[in-house]
Amino acid sequence: MLTPSPDALPQSNPGFSRMFSCGRLTLGVLFAIESYSGDAPTMRNQIALARGAEQAGFAALGIRDVPLRDPGFGDLGQIYDPWTWLGYIAGQTESIALFTAAIVLPLRHPVHTAKAAASIDQLTGGRLVLGIASGDRPVEFPAFAVDRERRGEMFREQVRYLKVAWGNAFPEIESRYGVLGGADLVPKPVSARVPLIVTGNSQQSIEWIAQHADGWITYQRTLASQVELIRHWHETVAQVSPGSFKPFAQPYHIDLAENPDEGPTPIHNGHRLGRNWPMRTLEALERAGANHVLLNLKYGTRPAEAVMEELAAHVVPRFPAHGGGNAGDARSPLLNSGTEALAR
Repeated sequence: MLTPSPDALPQSNPGFSRMFSCGRLTLGVLFAIESYSGDAPTMRNQIALARGAEQAGFAALGIRDVPLRDPGFGDLGQIYDPWTWLGYIAGQTESIALFTAAIVLPLRHPVHTAKAAASIDQLTGGRLVLGIASGDRPVEFPAFAVDRERRGEMFREQVRYLKVAWGNAFPEIESRYGVLGGADLVPKPVSARVPLIVTGNSQQSIEWIAQHADGWITYQRTLASQVELIRHWHETVAQVSPGSFKPFAQPYHIDLAENPDEGPTPIHNGHRLGRNWPMRTLEALERAGANHVLLNLKYGTRPAEAVMEELAAHVVPRFPAHGGGNAGDARSPLLNSGTEALAR
């Protein structure tokens, strides 16, 4: 905990290895696990739903970083501060990966990010997978006194800072954030660093991401476009990081229809469709080389409890978490507590 781990492979992180394996696809679900209109979820029953997702074989729970309410953005994520929510959810779950999607690096001091991430990582036995981003909501940058035009270079600098702070005892770091010397950042992560997954492009080239990150999550596109992008990603990784496995992931908004054969109708960043259709899409993504799909239920029309039960019974068993989860137990207690409040 107080000294850097010699194991630098991201696969040594239990959260990473639960989510990602070469040639295989897993599923996660993004908080808030509910459908809602407007920008604010109710946040009811989230613990029961999170535990049910873990027991059903979902690989990850996704946590958002939305520090301010922006009327033009339309989604507050789980509302609560991501680090506070991570600590709360970590204490209510046992094995599921905790995936930030994504921490906006330029809005925070890297010492705070490094300390918070390593703390969650240690407290969960290595379940944290750190999705990171440069930020896309203009209203936030002046509130933090950050120059939005420089967020790309700040993002790169923070990635370097995190790696050095985690991977070295008493590092010497000089940056725009100050001078770190004669002191150490503790705790250290379970492995040499918390795995870093870049979200979107974060103002970087795909070559930079393939070289400096441990994986990439980018936005949903048409299937043909995404298949081509997946191919390009893996080719780029092979060129700039030969011998490395660096996964590809994407989010997917779904409105799961009651009719399992209902064909897809476009919604924001996804589709309304019956359960047999996402199976086809997910299998096509898996064949193309995608490794994880993070489901978002915001635009659904059915209760999240019913949707999660159906996914657990019919979809997740085909794409279970690696090395854990009761994927075959379709009736594990997703939803026997339909009136459960947020806190038990």
